[in-house]
Amino acid sequence: MQKNRANFIGALFATFMAAAINLVVSWMLQQIIDAATGNNQLFNLFQLFIMSIGVTVLLIFVLLMVRKTKPRYVEKAMVQYKNAVFAEISKKSISSFARENTSTYLSALTNDAASIEKNYLSNIFPLIQKSVMFVGAFAMMLYYSPILTLVAVLLSLFPVIGSVITGNRLAGMEKTVSERNESFLGAVKDMLTGFSVVKSFKAEKEMVRLFNTSNEEAEHAKRKRSQTDVLIQTIGAATGFVAQFGVFLFGAYLALHSEVITSGMIIIFVQLMNFVVDPIGEVPQMLANRKAAMALVDKLALSLCEHTEQEGELIAPVLSKGIELENVSFGYEEGHNVLNDVSLKFEAGKNYAIVGGSGSGKSTLLNLLMGSYTSYRGAIRYDGQELRQISLDSLYDLVSIIQQNVFVFDSSIKNNITMFKEFDLEEIRRAIEQAGLSDLVAQKGMEYDCGENGRGLSGGERQLISIARCLLKGSSVMLVDEATAALDAKTAAEITNSILAIENLTKIIVTHRLEESILKKYDKIFVMQNGSLIEQGSFDELMQEKGYFYSLYMVSQ
Repeated sequence: MQKNRANFIGALFATFMAAAINLVVSWMLQQIIDAATGNNQLFNLFQLFIMSIGVTVLLIFVLLMVRKTKPRYVEKAMVQYKNAVFAEISKKSISSFARENTSTYLSALTNDAASIEKNYLSNIFPLIQKSVMFVGAFAMMLYYSPILTLVAVLLSLFPVIGSVITGNRLAGMEKTVSERNESFLGAVKDMLTGFSVVKSFKAEKEMVRLFNTSNEEAEHAKRKRSQTDVLIQTIGAATGFVAQFGVFLFGAYLALHSEVITSGMIIIFVQLMNFVVDPIGEVPQMLANRKAAMALVDKLALSLCEHTEQEGELIAPVLSKGIELENVSFGYEEGHNVLNDVSLKFEAGKNYAIVGGSGSGKSTLLNLLMGSYTSYRGAIRYDGQELRQISLDSLYDLVSIIQQNVFVFDSSIKNNITMFKEFDLEEIRRAIEQAGLSDLVAQKGMEYDCGENGRGLSGGERQLISIARCLLKGSSVMLVDEATAALDAKTAAEITNSILAIENLTKIIVTHRLEESILKKYDKIFVMQNGSLIEQGSFDELMQEKGYFYSLYMVSQ
């Protein structure tokens, strides 16, 4: 409704007018029939002809008003709904989002949103119109024949009872459809993302089988929901026919045994009964659909309330002392630690390397420093302040991370570097030069469209963009997780040297490249093995110890 009330009120007024005009048309039919049979003492046919022209003009005006206001109301409502949902999603922290299934939100913003638009928003005005016509028709019927109206009311109770019985069942099925759609979207996303892996392992048949199963489950849930929908329609239609025929038969009886009811009154009762029977058949289904749509809204609201972003104290955007880990242990699953009792210090403004074999806990350590998980044991302190007590929004101002897997938006090189924010052109150029992107920009230009997830770029070029965006942000702490893994040795060395040369920046770099000329530029090297910190020191110190690092280095040469 936000800034959308004018459209709603306009559509609502037009809806009421359309309902009133339909009732007036029924009344005019009665007047015309009675005038033709000589029973009309109020108007002649010419007067009724003039009145019909006026009603037609008014109806056209009302329909044009509906055309102008209702689509605008629905459009703005859906835009605001989806915008609000995405805004709430964006407030989640990295750790919060990592614990959730993205298919929930994909489904909510596509399939569920379509259901909400169709069954909730678009149904508001037909529901109101039919309800107004239902009440108006009963009022007119009551005016013409109270006893016949009483019969109609009693016969109309049957579809209402049927709606109450089936409505709750439909809401539950709508949620089931939503859940199956989530699973289907998740399966499709996984299969398309891992397409190269599927092909390389020749697992097409298995993937097709998994796709077919997920697809069948989703469509089966839709069928069950559709069958319930049809059941509601059938109950409404059947009981509506019972009500209509019952009123017609009783009306015919009164016409045969009473002179109070005229031919025109029988015709208007036929017309008014349509306004009674249609809502009886359709309103229960509309209400059930509306309830089902609201169940989807509630389901999404519950997801948005879970795993909200960590609140805490603000910290300065510049690291003045350093970062300290004290007896930190962590596991993604209970009882299976990835890190074991790790204690180390990073002094502000210095360069650090973290090395070790695959699965030693290097990337997990960086994720903890980024605040991605807070279920660790021990303490992580930024300038003496425990990470769990720090506002994550404040932490993101202090720390940036460059990861091995880079996401690139379907936009220009410039927008992917600036992340759609405004920066001075000289600052952008400086970040491009430091990241080694100068040749790419000179060749393709900053407005070059990178394509979906950067498909117009090589893996190395995408990685350079991620480095440039991190440099442009100007954080006080830079975490680098195998950022040069996709680059050739020469380019990787140039980029690493460029990063290490930046002053007043704390660099913590996870690397598998063990090159002496670069390793000597680190103030300290931390060596990980099986989740534990086993060695630390400068390159020369570690080589003199001839321990695990010495072995790693010698094997890499």
